[in-house]
Amino acid sequence: MESAVKANIERIRSAIAGAALRAGRKVSDVRLMAVTKTVDDDRIMEAIEAGIDIIGESYVQEAKRKIEKMGRSIEWHMIGHLQSNKAKYAVRLFDMIHSVDRMDLAVELDRRAGAADLATKILIEVNISGEKTKSGVPYEEAMRLVKDISSLDNLSIQGLMTMAPWFDNPEDARPYFKALRELRDRIIDANIVRAEMRELSMGMSGDYEVAVEEGATIVRVGRSIFGERPF
Repeated sequence: MESAVKANIERIRSAIAGAALRAGRKVSDVRLMAVTKTVDDDRIMEAIEAGIDIIGESYVQEAKRKIEKMGRSIEWHMIGHLQSNKAKYAVRLFDMIHSVDRMDLAVELDRRAGAADLATKILIEVNISGEKTKSGVPYEEAMRLVKDISSLDNLSIQGLMTMAPWFDNPEDARPYFKALRELRDRIIDANIVRAEMRELSMGMSGDYEVAVEEGATIVRVGRSIFGERPF
């Protein structure tokens, strides 16, 4: 049976384009990431062949195996919670790390990146919703964390990442995406050195169109590309 991966990607790209146009944005300003946790290699390769150029992984070891097999013609981004003891692998494996949410992790990433002569691109993960089950720096502490991390020589802060709460109606996620965009704008206004703030990583399968309307530059989509994950 032919997989629906390619058709799903085309449908999602069309929806992203529509959302960008509704918001008066350029379609080229939004990139589609395929989230591949527990997805088998053949379907990931299908997604790459269908034009996906960013893969999001949650686990260092799983990413390492896939990168060795599939190569670096695409970008590999770390989107899962990252432990400090995995920093030395993460700086070598990933083109961008979306889940930096505390200073001790940033310091270790900086140290490991320096030792490898790398400039590691990172996003600051912000817990906009305040949910206890979610990772991320609390909203009210995010500006201070950005300022502190900006002093580290081997990290390049590219922007912010968040996960909105899950809602039946994606419109209910809009205030969270708007809040992240407004936080990004305040950080830009603060003129923090080495904080470029060009990226907003927000929006997933259920709410990515609303995220694009509110300024997302990277949307992280798994289920809508690959179907429900096996548990």
